[in-house]
Amino acid sequence: MSDTMTAAEMKRARRLLCALQDNIRDALVAARARQSASFAKIAAVTAADTIYHVDRLSEAAIMAWFEENWPRAWPVELVMEGLEDGVPATFPRGTPAARTRFKCILDPIDGTRSFMYDKRSAWSLAGLAVQRGAKNHLGDIMVAAMTELPTSKQWRADQLSAVRGGGVVAEAVDVRAGGRKRITVRPSPLKHFEHGFASLARFFPEGKGLLGAIEEALWQELGVHGKNGGQLVFDDQYICTGGQLHELIVGHDRMLGDLRPLAYAKLGFSAATLCCHPYDICTALIAREAGCVIEAPAGGLLRYPLDTTTPVAWMGYANTSLARTVRPALRRVMAKFL
Repeated sequence: MSDTMTAAEMKRARRLLCALQDNIRDALVAARARQSASFAKIAAVTAADTIYHVDRLSEAAIMAWFEENWPRAWPVELVMEGLEDGVPATFPRGTPAARTRFKCILDPIDGTRSFMYDKRSAWSLAGLAVQRGAKNHLGDIMVAAMTELPTSKQWRADQLSAVRGGGVVAEAVDVRAGGRKRITVRPSPLKHFEHGFASLARFFPEGKGLLGAIEEALWQELGVHGKNGGQLVFDDQYICTGGQLHELIVGHDRMLGDLRPLAYAKLGFSAATLCCHPYDICTALIAREAGCVIEAPAGGLLRYPLDTTTPVAWMGYANTSLARTVRPALRRVMAKFL
């Protein structure tokens, strides 16, 4: 089998991933109208995450869609939460994983907690790589799509997708009438943080003190902390990696990052402590195609394996100028605290 994808194949794969996520979004919107009260019931607890009833609904929609729509000439292995029983999910069914051409890593609902309480949009995420078995890492992803799973009061849901080297395709979907139109997305071009949004993830009680100290020290290193009376950088904790990437891509935030795996290791927390995993950040390609910088905290590529359990620490910047400014300061802060 080919170890790469042609431009035509990547474009077709992009359309397929978008169609898959259209199906997931529509299934969840319809289910919420029928049974929103049961969304928050815990269905299972795995090494990847806590699985809620709403997650099970999305998983069923995915399996049915692949059965009916994925090209049989493109055997594929799925990697997503809920499949930790040791039996690979492949299509066509029964294909040995070693004989598949592609690996598709998915987070059906990134931001489950916000979605199930109808608080804030979640995102459905997917990335496609040529199959390389255990050697596959995030840098292998050649096609990615992310689709907004809106709250009940929203009529519009965004969908962003990209192929490597092809830029970003962005559309707004009317979830009431089904229409869609192209939109333009652009990260912030600003080279400073004053009067803008930027933050590090500290979603849960665990590690919040250490992470807060790291962030405050970073702003001190950058000369922003206390400048002109202070309060020049705004914080927004979007409990969803896909949502964070979207905020960078559309120009809402100038820097976002997640150092929880490093903080948890420093504090001696279990490796199973909830944090970002490769399937949560499988759409980093889209941010990069938009012009953002998505990288390891000390700089360099994200080369984490395509799985659902490896802890991922990352930093995202709206542009290269901000990345160059923050990178050395962050290294100094991490050396002190981590």
